[in-house]
Amino acid sequence: MPASTAARAAVVTTLQRALRLTIRGAYTLDDPGRPQHTVPYRLITIILDHESAPATELAARYNERWEIETTLDELKTHQRGPAQVLRSRSPEGVEQEVRGHQLVHHAIRQLMHTAAEDAGTDPDRLSFTRTLRLARRQVAAQAAFSP
Repeated sequence: MPASTAARAAVVTTLQRALRLTIRGAYTLDDPGRPQHTVPYRLITIILDHESAPATELAARYNERWEIETTLDELKTHQRGPAQVLRSRSPEGVEQEVRGHQLVHHAIRQLMHTAAEDAGTDPDRLSFTRTLRLARRQVAAQAAFSP
């Protein structure tokens, strides 16, 4: 049998745990942007031990996982730009460039936190992309200013 046919015929078996949860009460997210009614969730995981990872804890952590994914998207897609590669060619240069991107991301997020605090709102309600655009316009305007 050719290698490609064998690869297609290979079957990977993984034990999974399927959870069907209805989040309500203490597990309802306090977020005005989300529906206020209870919503059934389905979550599939390879964590089989229900004592070390209760279903309600997994549901709460799932939301945190997406916050991390969103942060990575902010960094890679919006801040750096789509399809942009790092310019550095040495490992030290790559590390320095990545740290620079992280520092800029932190500065934008700090700006958002301060603005939200001043407005008395949740920082998650502010748009990273809009804040980034505003910061870029301000930096460009500052660079055009002659002392």
